[in-house]
Amino acid sequence: MGITDYHAKYFAHELTKQLASGDPEKLAATLIDAQVEIKPHQVDAALFAFKSPFSKGALLADEVGLGKTIEAGLVISQKWAERKRNILIITPSNLRKQWNQELADKFFIPTVILEKQSFESEIRRGNLNPFIQDSAVICSYEFVKSKEPYVQNVSWDLIVIDEAHRLRNVYKPANRIANSIKRAVEGRPIILLTATPLQNSLLELFGLVSIIDEYTFGDLKSFKSQFSRLNGEDDFTDLKERISPICKRTLRKQVLEYINYTKRIPLTQEFYPKEDEQRLYDLVSAYLQKTKLYALPPSQRKLMTLILRRLLASSTYAISGTFQGLADKLTDKLEKRERYENDDFLRENFESFDSVSEDWSEDEGDYSDVENLTEADMEAIKEERAELLEFKRIADGIGENSKGAVMLTALEKGFEATERIGSNKKALIFTESTRTQEYLRDILENTDAYKGKVILFNGSNNDPLSNRIYKDWVEKHKNTDKVTGSPTADKRAALVEYFKTDATIMIATEAAAEGLNLQFCSLVVNYDLPWNPQRIEQRIGRCHRYGQEHDVVVVNFLNKKNEADQRVYQLLNEKFKLFEGVFGASDEVLGAIESGVDFEKRIAEIYQTCRTADEINASFDALQTDMTVEIDERMKNVKQQLLENFDEEVHEKLRVRAAESESYLNKYNNWLWSITRLYLEEYAEFSESDYTFYLNKNPFAGETIHRGPYRMGRAQDDENTYRLGHSLAQRVVEYYRKLELAPHEVVFDYSDTPSKISIIENLKGKSGWLRAVKLRVSSVDTEEHIFLSGITDEGDVVDNDCLSRFFSLKASVSDSAQVDESVSIALESVFDRQKQTFEEDIAKRNSDYFDIEMQKIDKWADDLKRSLEIKLKDLDQEIKQLKAEAKKILKLEDKLQAQREIKELEVKRNNMRRTLYDSQDAVEHQKEELISDIEKRLEIGVEEEELFTIRWKVV
Repeated sequence: MGITDYHAKYFAHELTKQLASGDPEKLAATLIDAQVEIKPHQVDAALFAFKSPFSKGALLADEVGLGKTIEAGLVISQKWAERKRNILIITPSNLRKQWNQELADKFFIPTVILEKQSFESEIRRGNLNPFIQDSAVICSYEFVKSKEPYVQNVSWDLIVIDEAHRLRNVYKPANRIANSIKRAVEGRPIILLTATPLQNSLLELFGLVSIIDEYTFGDLKSFKSQFSRLNGEDDFTDLKERISPICKRTLRKQVLEYINYTKRIPLTQEFYPKEDEQRLYDLVSAYLQKTKLYALPPSQRKLMTLILRRLLASSTYAISGTFQGLADKLTDKLEKRERYENDDFLRENFESFDSVSEDWSEDEGDYSDVENLTEADMEAIKEERAELLEFKRIADGIGENSKGAVMLTALEKGFEATERIGSNKKALIFTESTRTQEYLRDILENTDAYKGKVILFNGSNNDPLSNRIYKDWVEKHKNTDKVTGSPTADKRAALVEYFKTDATIMIATEAAAEGLNLQFCSLVVNYDLPWNPQRIEQRIGRCHRYGQEHDVVVVNFLNKKNEADQRVYQLLNEKFKLFEGVFGASDEVLGAIESGVDFEKRIAEIYQTCRTADEINASFDALQTDMTVEIDERMKNVKQQLLENFDEEVHEKLRVRAAESESYLNKYNNWLWSITRLYLEEYAEFSESDYTFYLNKNPFAGETIHRGPYRMGRAQDDENTYRLGHSLAQRVVEYYRKLELAPHEVVFDYSDTPSKISIIENLKGKSGWLRAVKLRVSSVDTEEHIFLSGITDEGDVVDNDCLSRFFSLKASVSDSAQVDESVSIALESVFDRQKQTFEEDIAKRNSDYFDIEMQKIDKWADDLKRSLEIKLKDLDQEIKQLKAEAKKILKLEDKLQAQREIKELEVKRNNMRRTLYDSQDAVEHQKEELISDIEKRLEIGVEEEELFTIRWKVV
């Protein structure tokens, strides 16, 4: 005895049925596919986003470090499973690759990153709207703004906006990017992700909510009149009620029993530049501060200056080739050759060139790079070229850098710290330059301790060792899910695996700061320290993240001869608190600086304009004052009242979510495993001890299904990850869904069950009939339910729950069975009662949805009417004030002019009074249209599909 085809068909339909928006079981299939341990608060947040079928979206505002990306990933996966695959993710440009990797690794969701080059390539291939893809689309804020009409013309099933606090000033017409994005995504289901939805003003909350649902509040004027002067707790009641269906926030302190947070331990490696290094720094700094430079195009002056300063701080090897590239550009000018404006020599060395360029693009102004050169210009260009070549000569002559000379000391200190906390001997070293990367590799490879234990990670990963690692990895994992077929993604995976198993040190550029999960490493070395706090947080976050079992040691290099460098480090360490504590930079700080680019620009401006230590210190003092994040006590109180007290029983609710998730995971896994074993019995060898099997033969001709080992579960190294979304599982499930089954007797063996099932025990030795019907109800929501209608031979009704437990028993199929008319009528009668109860439940639920939606629309309409009345009162007040001022005017001519203005306003007021009721009627009419639309959506349609009928017997 085992399971039968009837079991398999029942399980297949249970695994794939569509559930109601708020049903806790809705995410079960997604959870068993996810390649990450999902926490209860993340399940709760994802279900919140589905809470109501009328929902236009959600604002997920968990504190930093709670995995909002995972929450959005669950929602995206569920949409994907429902074949709703027009999905757009809008994110800061530096997070695009991270989203791409997270969705691929954790949820098996294919994505495409759209930017200028890939967009134009799609157009050339004939795709007239490149936003229409077979994959989820990822792009930056700036790109959506530039392609607003294209985005508007896609029927998106879901739009996710990360770091959404960037849009919180959307209510200000001057905020062009925010308003452009709001127009582009209007009317689509939207999820906003931000740890800081409310920073300084309630109007920011109004702005974010208006992106999701324009009917939560009226207009800005009515919002200000009602909520801008809130004080006591009672004042927040209405506002809290309005945003509670949209906004979900969990605090770190609420989930401590589910998440083990580790700490960050900061170490500083000081160094003192040698005389020739300091001389080079001073000469280059003076050069960059000149009023006119011919080597740097005016349209890129600030960007190029930033990059040159970062390369100069990195190493002489990083800056040397750049001097040559700039000198070559000047040679072209002198010889009047066609100028090459590509900056490949910079891109090769400073990999973040394109993303930094995008961030800085709006800051350069509208300069023309076309120059009409005079004789004096030509002489100045010759002098500048000679200057650049002299810088190169000095840089080439330096050899060992003081900073590089203390690298081994820094590693020794770092590894001593990691040894004390018991973590692996692994170090992730970050530099901003590929040439510095090679320099550091040479230093480390020339030591006995690290020879053969160093790998590089950068944008191309094309060095001989990386290519060999990739080749070996592909051979090792061929015919498994780990090989995606994308050389770029697979090479990244190969290098990470090699770092985990073989190497001691990974030297990485910014390419590794995006999308890598390196929880097995707990030493991060910032050889070059960016000025952007967000980028630093991203770097450390590669190791200090979910799954990290140890404290993370963070080593930073600090130039003790450079006053500005020391003040930057002080700000990052003391004000932003990036390097110590449990969470790193707080959400308040990171939210306040938004992308960190403005902060980076302020730093660059200080380096560019200050020449003395006093000037540097004065500028940094001013910056420190400006950047100190001090939200007054009133705003802190507002945030707590509105965002942090929605649910007084958060802990209990999360415990329930944890228990539900575990229950559904076990049930769905067992169903999938059971039908897989049944179908693949002749094709695979199954392990009795765990969820593994070896597929000897592909059972589905024409399908790309690998032979070899399979395992159900997460993060498997050598097997295909078997899951509901896998093509093999999909084919097996679909086979049983469509399998036609004639009535037979099925004998269920209760005597062989390992546990007591009381509701079945009473039926032992009895027989009867069972019919399985799938009911699909289409209304405001679409959901499917499988009803098991059963009777005994004595005519007693057997309830649905008891019958569903039959399918947890082993069984065998006996003779065919003939369903006579009396049995059919009895089963139909049972089903009709089940159906009636189900439809009544749906009607009651729809009635509740309708009441909630009506309450929202009533308040929206009242807001708009109130706004009209406020405008009238404002006009009355303006007229009254003008009359008072007119009395004080002495000149007759001025008095007459004032009276004319008053008369015009009185006419306007009278017209407004006459039209007030018309305008309010128009609001009522709009309200009626909304109600009619809701009523249409509430109409219920029912479809029935009989799955099978059996004669049952329990032995």
